[in-house]
Amino acid sequence: MTESLTAFELLLQIDQRCRLLVADLPSQPTRQDSWSGIGFRLGEHWYVAPMREVSEVLPEPRLTQLPGVKPWVKGVANLRGRLLPVMDVCGFFGDELSAVRKQRRVLVIEHSDVFAGLMVDEVFGLQHFAQDSLEPTGFINGPIAPFIKGRFQREQNWQVFSPFALVQSQGFMNVAL
Repeated sequence: MTESLTAFELLLQIDQRCRLLVADLPSQPTRQDSWSGIGFRLGEHWYVAPMREVSEVLPEPRLTQLPGVKPWVKGVANLRGRLLPVMDVCGFFGDELSAVRKQRRVLVIEHSDVFAGLMVDEVFGLQHFAQDSLEPTGFINGPIAPFIKGRFQREQNWQVFSPFALVQSQGFMNVAL
């Protein structure tokens, strides 16, 4: 006659069998720390924004234009009941957005008391890089230089762009004409 095991005893047996089977499996190699960000394009340049600095990515929304603002302020959009001011990042830096509208995207930034959308030419989704492959920026000139925090090299040069630094800058926050 077999004795009846309690539920706890049965779980202990299953645990012991699992541990015996696992002992023969090869151990996994240690995972290299990776850096992740949202890849995007402004003109002919490729950028990546840290994941923690982008709340979401949207297709170009329908915008209501605002009077008395600088030309790079595209307008406001209704995002789930919140007014999202949308800025043309290329225009802010003195360039023009790509003519291909269907590829444009808006990176939603929420930092401190700032809630804003940054319109970019194209988004390439999540990009992963080895953390130790982050290089210093090198020599960058122009108005975008203060917002570049490093670079990753692949088939193209991915410059690390900080949306948080942009939305904290006085020039970006001064939208009135």
